[in-house]
Amino acid sequence: MVHRFPPISFFRRALSLVLLPCLLVACYSFKGISIPEGVETAAVPNYVDNAIGAPPTLHLDLTESLRNKVRDEARLVITEENPDLLITGTLVDFRVTAEAARAGDETAAFSALNRLTIVVAIDFKNLQKPADDPGNWKQNFSFFFDFPGSQTLASVQDEAIEEISRQINEQIFNKAFADDW
Repeated sequence: MVHRFPPISFFRRALSLVLLPCLLVACYSFKGISIPEGVETAAVPNYVDNAIGAPPTLHLDLTESLRNKVRDEARLVITEENPDLLITGTLVDFRVTAEAARAGDETAAFSALNRLTIVVAIDFKNLQKPADDPGNWKQNFSFFFDFPGSQTLASVQDEAIEEISRQINEQIFNKAFADDW
């Protein structure tokens, strides 16, 4: 014997079509970001390059990746004229350090593990608020990428910079848009 379910009424179908999008929207979040009412634009001028030994376009690449993140995830319009938010940055440090000596070779010229570290200083201002508002801040952000001592920086540099940039931008974005305003 085959059991057939009773046909779904027009009302149930209509209700399902209304509730399904609501449930799907409820599943999506903006990662807990908080943007004050009235804030619609941001300016992210090119970073100042104060890091010795950094690739010549790194400060520009970091600037553009932060612009993209603010535009795409905070949904703010990037503008240079009358912005609501001003996010200025300085590339402070770009350095490679030896992190681990090779086992059994205390006099080795090469380490077993090297670390590329990038540091940026960010000055965040909500131009709709007074300069001394607690929503305005300055902070350094850094991240690193470890790579084997047997590899050169040149062989891992693109991958390392991409990963470090992604992590630093996530830190900046969270500080700017996930903290309480």
